[in-house]
Amino acid sequence: MAPISFARGAPSPECLDAGLVARCATAALERDGTTILSYGAGGGYAPLRELLAERHGVDPGRVFATTGGLQGFWLYATVQLQRRPGRVLVEAPTYDRPLKLLGWLGAEVVPVPMDEDGLEPDALEAELGRGGDVSFLYTIPTFQNPSGRTLSEERRRRVIELCEAYDLHVLEDDPYGLVRYEGTEPPSLHALEGGERITFTSSFSKTVAPGLRVGWFVVPEALRAEFDDRAVSTYISPPLLPQAIIHELFAESRFQPNLERITSILGAQRDAMLGALAGELGGRATWSTPDGGYFVWLELDGRVDASDLLARATEAGVTFVRGADFFVGGEGGKSAARLAFSYEPPERIGEGVRILASLV
Repeated sequence: MAPISFARGAPSPECLDAGLVARCATAALERDGTTILSYGAGGGYAPLRELLAERHGVDPGRVFATTGGLQGFWLYATVQLQRRPGRVLVEAPTYDRPLKLLGWLGAEVVPVPMDEDGLEPDALEAELGRGGDVSFLYTIPTFQNPSGRTLSEERRRRVIELCEAYDLHVLEDDPYGLVRYEGTEPPSLHALEGGERITFTSSFSKTVAPGLRVGWFVVPEALRAEFDDRAVSTYISPPLLPQAIIHELFAESRFQPNLERITSILGAQRDAMLGALAGELGGRATWSTPDGGYFVWLELDGRVDASDLLARATEAGVTFVRGADFFVGGEGGKSAARLAFSYEPPERIGEGVRILASLV
């Protein structure tokens, strides 16, 4: 039997509708094939940019379709660190790939604590108040990777107040926000602030298919020219075909039904994970209870070494990502784990949790 993966932050194969993508690709090529198969503007496929701009209430020139979200993070970080040299603030814990990219860029990365309600505004204010230059804050406020936590609306408004008081620039990463199983969607930081200091980014990897590699950024007007120059200089022309496929999903009113199908599948997997944890590790560990997204953050007894547990679990056929990987310098999360419920079906999730529980 193949290993049970709680490590993969990827949608289950059942979520991927190859037939739908094929139909949209054919329709897009028949309608606009000459454009799609040629070089294009660095910002991406114009009809998709216009659609996203309308959703965000901005000029299309401020929208950049990127090859996934991480490529856009690299573009944003290189531009912002050059424009506003200083330390980069991140949540503790945070997505591990940006930590690696910031390390390559030689940035000083400073963690800001979070709790069950997300980033702690008082801790953020204390960090800003100690002086020195800050380049930007990187935050994933909704269904955070790796914790699954969501920043409360009250805290979002407090973060906006701090942006204005300290001229703080923010990169708001929201790839999971539409993958909601219950609860009410809070306003984005970008919507609350108006987009002068806050750059918004998201991706269609979680709502359509990761293999299409289509993400997008909504940048402040002040960043527009530099972001465009950096994009064109980096990859000459973006891949227009996958971006046109995404546009076709909206043009044919297929995006929302497909999203509802995906959230139904993933919601059942989330419920299976939470049910299995309650049955197998109740009283022996704590975990987040996300209203959406892909991840549960598991906190084990402090005497449990997650690295040792991972080695033993891998031998037993279960994988996860240890918590320390999501902290700056590995300073934290020694007894924690990120469990992705997005990839495995409910029955394998239950079996995987039983195996982990037997090893704790």
